[in-house]
Amino acid sequence: MPLLRTSLLSAEPRGVLESLDELFALAHAMEQEAANRYDALAGDMRGQGKDDLADVFTQLAAAEREHVDSVAQWSQSRRGKSPDPALVRWEAPEPIDPETAAEVKTSRLMTPYRALAMAVRNEERAFAFWSYLAAYSRDPEVKKASEAMAKEELGHVATLRKERRRAYHHQHERDSAEASAPPQPPIDARRLELRLVAQLGEIEQRQSGPAAVRTREIRQQSGKMADAAAGLGSFPASMEQKDPLEIAETLVDGYLDGAERATDAARVESLQQLAEQAISRLAWLRSLVAD
Repeated sequence: MPLLRTSLLSAEPRGVLESLDELFALAHAMEQEAANRYDALAGDMRGQGKDDLADVFTQLAAAEREHVDSVAQWSQSRRGKSPDPALVRWEAPEPIDPETAAEVKTSRLMTPYRALAMAVRNEERAFAFWSYLAAYSRDPEVKKASEAMAKEELGHVATLRKERRRAYHHQHERDSAEASAPPQPPIDARRLELRLVAQLGEIEQRQSGPAAVRTREIRQQSGKMADAAAGLGSFPASMEQKDPLEIAETLVDGYLDGAERATDAARVESLQQLAEQAISRLAWLRSLVAD
C-alpha cells in the first residue's frame, strides 16, 4: 500500500472513513468535482477554438456525471438516502491537479491522446486513494465498500486506456495522411536532445548574468542526457524544426511514455531519471518564456 501512496498520491489521506454514509458523501463529492473540472476545461478549449479537445473533455465530464449518479443510486440502495455533502470531513485528492489543468490550457502539444492520458492518471490516483482507505479502514462494511470503489476506478482506468490507444492511432493516421513531404526516417531521443543543446547554446548567447549561467547548466545537462538517450524513443524528423519549448515538451512525453511501456527494470529506471530531468528542464524553459 505505501507503494500506491508514493507513486500516485502526493500525500496520505487525512484519516479513515467511519461509516458508509461518509464514504458515499466523499465518493459523490469526488466524482462531482471531476465532472465540474472537465466541464470547465471543455469550455476553455472551446473558447480557444480547439473543438477536438473540447469534445474529449465534454465526454469525460459526461462519464463522471454517470459516476455521480451511480454513487447516488448505491447510497439509496444501501442507506435509503442520497449522499450528504455535510459528511465530507476532509479534502479528497484533486481530481485534476492545478498544474495539469494549467498545462492543458497552455500546452502547444495538447492533443486528444494527451488529454486522455491525463484522465488515465487521474483515475489511477483515485484507485490508489480508495485502495489506501480500504487497507486502513477499521469498519468491515466501509472496507468492503472502499474496495468496491477501488475496483470501479480500475474499470474506469481500463476503459480510458482503450480510448487513449484509439486516440493515439487516430492521431498517427491523421498525421501520416496530412504529411506533404516524403516521409523521413524517425529520429531517436539522442538526436532530439542534441538539437535542443544547439538551441540552448543560441539562447545562452543572448543572455547574461545568472540567466546565462543557468542556461549553460541546462545545456550541459542536456548533453549528458543525449548520451543516455541514444536509441530511445521514435520521433518524427520534423521535430528538429520545432522551437525549444516544443522539443522539450515532446521529450518529456517520450520519456514518460517509454517508462510506462518498458518492462526491463534498468530501462524503466533510466527513463524515469531522464523524465525527471526533462520535466525540470521544461519548467525552466516555460519560466523563461513567461519572463
